[in-house]
Order: sequence, then structure tokens, then C-alpha cells
Amino acid sequence: MSLTRNAEAVAARAAHSRWLELLTRAGFVGYGIVHLLFGWLALQIAFGRSGEEGNQNGALRTLGAQPLGTFLLVTIAVGLFAMAVWQAFEAAIGHRGRRGRERLFERVASVVRTVVFAWLGWTAIKVCQDASANASDRQQALSAQLMASAGGRWLVALAGLVLAAVGVGMVGYGLRKKFERNLKTGQMTARARTLARRLGMSGYAARGAVFAVAGLLIVLAAVRYDPERARGLDAALRTLRDQSYGPVLLTVMALGIAAFGVYCFLQSRYRRV
Repeated sequence: MSLTRNAEAVAARAAHSRWLELLTRAGFVGYGIVHLLFGWLALQIAFGRSGEEGNQNGALRTLGAQPLGTFLLVTIAVGLFAMAVWQAFEAAIGHRGRRGRERLFERVASVVRTVVFAWLGWTAIKVCQDASANASDRQQALSAQLMASAGGRWLVALAGLVLAAVGVGMVGYGLRKKFERNLKTGQMTARARTLARRLGMSGYAARGAVFAVAGLLIVLAAVRYDPERARGLDAALRTLRDQSYGPVLLTVMALGIAAFGVYCFLQSRYRRV
């Protein structure tokens, strides 16, 4: 027990590092930039003007193609890795203000966020090394390999169901304004609180909807043995565009994704870290 307490004490001191907090807050800025570019790509897809991937990888590649792109990508990667470390600490010893199942849920969510932030940070580094890498093509190729066996198709379908469930949960998280409990609302002006609420609700709802559609497409890809549908967020956006009123719906989602990007800027200042 003493070893466990000592380990938790060491982890707590590391988690309260001022440098980790500053890097994490900088990471929120980078995360916001990625989502602003993601929203821009979604808007371009809505009007058939983009050949770039409609996902975070495409956003990072777009950023890397700009002046000082490599420097910006490395900076964003450092911030994202700091966010991953922060969420890893949250998963291990955090969320002490919650109890029972609520704390368990938050800790599991922190595990997921750890993976997401680490993956995005690694993606930023990979884009620096090879700006031509296409994540959607790699995902399609991996899905095709897995679908070669019956067990693999079940695994792909399960992954799609999990992604769809995460998307639905994200929509509920946003519409029920649960994100507000992670903000330092006492330090915010009334205008800032209203802005954060509106941006958070629209941002989480839009991201959740895209994730849910992507998950359902992956399930259909497994059922119908159609790896081309298993291209993640990019396939979800292009499928939505091809529906009746698709461009209008996709435009609304693009604005929602961009709203989440702006919300991340607010989080860089007001998020409890």
C-alpha cells in the first residue's frame, strides 16, 4: 500500500508540473488550429473543391504545406503529446471530484483522449517526414486485410460500432453541456461563458455526428465487404455530401467543426488542467 501511495504522490507531483500545464494549454491552441483546418476541408468537400483528405490528417498536411509548416507541425505535436501525458495522469489518478461510475467513466474517457492526442501528435510528426502520406488509404488497406477473414470482418464491424457509439456519446455530451464542468467558469465573464456554451454545444454535436456516420460506414463496409467505405471521417464527409441536401448539411457540420476549433482556444485559457 505504501508503494502505491508513493507512486501516486510522485504521479501527482508530475501531473501538477507548471511546464506540463503550459504545454497542455499550448496544445489546445494547436488542437484548435487542426479543427479549423478540418472544418475548412469539410467546407471544400461540400462544394466539391477539395482533393485533400477530410480529416485531421488532411488538416495537418494542409498546415505542413504552408510557410513554416514543419515548425508549426512540430510545435503542435509537442503540445499534443503534452495533452496525451496530461490525460494519462488523469486516467491514472485524476477525476477525484467524481465518485463511483461517474469517475470510472471519466477515467476511461481520459484513456481514449490519451490515445487520440498521442495518435494526432505522432501523425503530425509523420506528416513532417512524408507530407504525401494518406491516412484514409492506409485505413482502407488495413480494413481490406482484416476483412480477408470472417473474424477480421467481425473485428472491423466492432470497431465501427465503437466509433459510432463514441460519436453518439459526443453528441449527447455536447447537447447536455457536460463539457462546462471542465471549465473554470468562475473566472469567465458572462459573455465568455455564453460563447463557450454555444461553441461547445455546436462543436461536440458536429464532431459526434461525423464520427457516428464514419462508424456506421465502417460497419456497412464489413457487412458488405466493401473496404472503400472504411476510410473513416473522409468517407463520412463525402457520403454526406452525396445525399439530398448533402452540401447544406455538410456546410453546417463544417461550421460546427470550426466552432469546436474556436472552443479549443477558449479551453487553452479556461480548461481545468
